[in-house]
Amino acid sequence: MARANIGTVKSIRGSVIEAVFDKKLPAINNKLLTGNNNEIILEVSSYVNAQTVKAMAMTFTAGLARGDAILDTEETFHIPVGKETLGKMYDLFGHRLDGEQSADGFQKRSIHQKPASFSRRSATDEIFLTGIKAIDLLTPFPKGEKIGLFGGAGVGKTVLITELINNTSSRTKGYSIFCGIGERSREAEELYREIREAGVLDKTALIFAQMNEPPGARFRVGHAALSMAEYFRDHDKKDVLLLIDNIFRFIQAGSEVSGLMGKMPSRVGYQPTLATELSELEERISSTVTGSITSIQAVYVPADDFTDPSATHTFSHLSASVVLSRKRASEGLYPAIEPLESSSKMLSKAVLGIRHYEISREIKKTLATYEELKDIIAMLGVEELSNDDRNIVYRARRIERFLTQPFFTTEQFTGIPGKMVELEDTLTGCERILNDDFSEHEESDLYMIGNIEEADVKKKAREGEA
Repeated sequence: MARANIGTVKSIRGSVIEAVFDKKLPAINNKLLTGNNNEIILEVSSYVNAQTVKAMAMTFTAGLARGDAILDTEETFHIPVGKETLGKMYDLFGHRLDGEQSADGFQKRSIHQKPASFSRRSATDEIFLTGIKAIDLLTPFPKGEKIGLFGGAGVGKTVLITELINNTSSRTKGYSIFCGIGERSREAEELYREIREAGVLDKTALIFAQMNEPPGARFRVGHAALSMAEYFRDHDKKDVLLLIDNIFRFIQAGSEVSGLMGKMPSRVGYQPTLATELSELEERISSTVTGSITSIQAVYVPADDFTDPSATHTFSHLSASVVLSRKRASEGLYPAIEPLESSSKMLSKAVLGIRHYEISREIKKTLATYEELKDIIAMLGVEELSNDDRNIVYRARRIERFLTQPFFTTEQFTGIPGKMVELEDTLTGCERILNDDFSEHEESDLYMIGNIEEADVKKKAREGEA
């Protein structure tokens, strides 16, 4: 039997350990073990010289001392994959987080995989329907590609993601994988309960690296989630929905790792390797002939500044971007999607058909005109507008109300039952509002409803009370 490759800890700087190996240098990304019971886990990041490596700690380094032995496992991190992972909650090391014991005998796969080759990839113009009116109408999601939900703190990114899990699991036979990068433990616990109560836990695998964990664990958990998703795509030939919350925390963890490694910071203090690290993660998300990975990613925008390097680099990888606006959230228009800033490559006549394309274009035009008229309304009042402009304003306000929607995941807070709306019903409703069929209705009749017919029910109930 070959002798184990054992080295010595040379220096400890927070989460960065330098170790000397006299016999053989471990490979980059190899897993190292040290500490009393090998409970401190590290990953080789770079070489210092012919005998010394720098390693990033994936667990806390408390209790570690210079001169301690460090073992090279001669393999990278491996994560459980396959159907056995469904309904379970993991950390980066494959340990269970839901209170159950980790079972052996699972298939495991390295978290470091090469992206699918171009010859294996497939491109389709299929729409991924979500049942959320504002998304399906104005920013249709492409199946098997990457979609970003952009917004500052507290505008509803996580709520939208949980709603998407709920809606897609009840629509499709595919699997969902939720990857929590640097999220609060409260959010992880709430999400687990919501998924369980929605009855979709048996179709979902969850993997987390929480906010309190070392940056190395937060930096690698996205790669682990992708290995799980790729296995379902390639071996089980499934369509996988991969939800990542939050890509900014991945970039932030990379920035912390880079700083600890002593690299010179780049623009706005981010790591010089930001674009490369993000590409390594994003380029693994693709579709093949046998299956697809559709990835929906929440992207926190620091201080609502969309010119921040973390946001601009993420934009370039996406096929659809949904921008959540604080202004709309403050007006109570949920989901707080900003239709004029959100975009999708699917918004074309060839993909959607003439009817859908024309309705979405007319809606954007109406909302854009309303936006331009807001300054005049603020100064002079709506009465000073021409008749045509006034009608556009009334139409736009009704469209804004109609594009709100009660969610299943917020039922316990709002008391309004959640609604899932078919695309045809959304198109019909918007068409009728644009044709002024609802000019006699109050704006509140169209607020937080599903299909347009519910506006008539609300109107009758209101008149009955009066």
